Amino acid sequence: MRLVVIFLAGALFGFGLAISGMTNPDIVAGFLDVTGAWDARLAFVMAGALGSFALCMAIWRKKKGGAGWFGTRLPTEESEPVSPSLVIGATVFGVGWGLGGFCPGPAIANLGALRWEAIIFVPCMLAGMFVARWLFRSP
Repeated sequence: MRLVVIFLAGALFGFGLAISGMTNPDIVAGFLDVTGAWDARLAFVMAGALGSFALCMAIWRKKKGGAGWFGTRLPTEESEPVSPSLVIGATVFGVGWGLGGFCPGPAIANLGALRWEAIIFVPCMLAGMFVARWLFRSP
């Protein structure tokens, strides 16, 4: 059952990316071009995703408290302090996203569409993940 839920969540995410046009790196580049022909579509997609997530999370917490699906626990409201590794990782992610026009979800969706940019980007992304895991000895 857990795999079915994971598959359906991934399919819903991919479907949302495709419908919103967020699999197109040109839209991402247009959003990041704040001094030129700025394209606000990504901001609306982000706002819609954040709003629907916040609403669903509030309803879930009201009904289930801190219990997640399949015996997991949701994070508490107290957050961890911002660490240098978080800032560095977010910066590297953002620079890669800006240069490539892809973040992992749309990159994999574009890999399925056999876009040449994704065929180059996804293996490089995976290599970066393995190098980071090796360098920082993450589990």
